[in-house]
Amino acid sequence: MRSGMVLGDLRVQQMRRAGGGWSYTIVRPDGSVHEEADSFLRTYEGRGTQKTYAYYLVDHLRWRVREKLTTGAVSLRDLLRYMGAVGARVEMPFGEPWRTPPKRPYGSSALQVAASCVKRFYLHQCGLGMNPELRTALDAICPLRWTGNGLVESSGVRVRDR
Repeated sequence: MRSGMVLGDLRVQQMRRAGGGWSYTIVRPDGSVHEEADSFLRTYEGRGTQKTYAYYLVDHLRWRVREKLTTGAVSLRDLLRYMGAVGARVEMPFGEPWRTPPKRPYGSSALQVAASCVKRFYLHQCGLGMNPELRTALDAICPLRWTGNGLVESSGVRVRDR
């Protein structure tokens, strides 16, 4: 994760909420809000998870730009390649490492957070009707699914409230 102002790249933007707290979203180089990311991050409004996910998600979205991928075109294989590029052990070629010096590959805990964030981001997008092929692939390997009321385990237990 970068610190300081980032120009010419996707970046996390902190905004003061009416109640005095902070919200986080992702903006494009021209300062416009990245709508897909914002839609997802708003589901975590007022929670510390929002800031954490914003920083992990911006890293993933930057990788996606480098790979010339869109939400509608991302496959499960692409998500596995991303996880390999940030430090996970994957049994497939993943291309260039994404986190190059001075950045280090993610450790075990960071990989878990990154995987959770990316998975939830795409489940959220699939729940809005995008990329049904990815939804099918994620449903096949993932115990979480998106409903109109949030993420639930395949057993029906709610993972988080909206």
